[in-house]
Amino acid sequence: MRVATTILVFCVGGLLSLGLVMLYSSSMVQTGARFLLMQLVWCAIALGGCALAAAIDYRWLKKVSWLLVLVALGLLIAVLVPPFRELRGGASRWIDLGFASFQASELAKLALIVALAHYMERHQRQTHLFTRGLVVPGILIVVFLGLIFVEPDYGTTLLLAAVCGVVLLTGGVRWRHFLPPVTLGTVVVVVAILQNPLRLNRILAWLNPEQFRMGTGYQADQAMVALGAGGVTGLGLGNGRQKLGFVPEHHTDFIFSIIGEELGLIGTFGVAVGFMMLVFCGLTIAARTRDMFGFLLATGITFLIGLQAFINMAVNTSVLPNKGLPLPFISYGGSNLLMSMVCVGLLISIARRNGETHHARELSAREIPSPAT
Repeated sequence: MRVATTILVFCVGGLLSLGLVMLYSSSMVQTGARFLLMQLVWCAIALGGCALAAAIDYRWLKKVSWLLVLVALGLLIAVLVPPFRELRGGASRWIDLGFASFQASELAKLALIVALAHYMERHQRQTHLFTRGLVVPGILIVVFLGLIFVEPDYGTTLLLAAVCGVVLLTGGVRWRHFLPPVTLGTVVVVVAILQNPLRLNRILAWLNPEQFRMGTGYQADQAMVALGAGGVTGLGLGNGRQKLGFVPEHHTDFIFSIIGEELGLIGTFGVAVGFMMLVFCGLTIAARTRDMFGFLLATGITFLIGLQAFINMAVNTSVLPNKGLPLPFISYGGSNLLMSMVCVGLLISIARRNGETHHARELSAREIPSPAT
């Protein structure tokens, strides 16, 4: 546990440091140090949240799991109400706090994982049943995903659906119960995309990049230009050209392409390795956790961060169509940074508590005298 926790902390610290450096490099021409200063404030808050999450006993979350669900649902509903919502690009995902904005779906991710882990632990002997194992938690999942879907935020909906699926399967849900609703959900998403011109054009631009390179596919095309210009070693920190207005959202969703342009394949490979090590450490902590709640919580958190990072990097390299998901710890954005660091803190808490339990058992075993022969 100690080795996994140490590597986890170093990986997150490295990714966070790189994010601050690249954020300044990618935005210094347009806004100077404004984005960096704002991100530093969020970074301080996020580090505090991480420390608090690491200090508490993660099992305490079981007592407040349904309170988290209610708060998260309240925020998801609030983003649809005019007095609170903040529209950006036709989407209503943020709550205007006056001094900053908060993306409601970020809290919803963690709240849903905690609630599912708690439920699956309480009913672990019945999770193989269709009703107890899938229908009851499925209702909660559908409510959360439905509210996120209508914002609209298809990327977060698909990400959270995948993570929930992992939690359910590792919690004991059987495949024959799991596959039919997944198939139905896939059909619903496909139909919704076909009815939404913006999302449909993104898919078409991904399938035919040359045809849409000056329209819907412009962002992805320019990201590939940035990655190609960087080569193996990059153009050098601060020397990138695509950040000068060619790559939209170069400080948020497409900051990975700027890393590739300025730091080259070495930089992007380092980021990928960092996230792979983070996932490995998270799964190691989950595998060594002795209670079902901790196991499912660690598994869900690890897949949440790992899948989001994979999707972002895949979008930047045109492996997947544009999803609008930030790169954890690196992209500009306080909501995602805060909740990602809280998730890391919970992983540390799980590792610490289970490490202490193992150590206590070893000491207890040593103190028990062996029977006389």
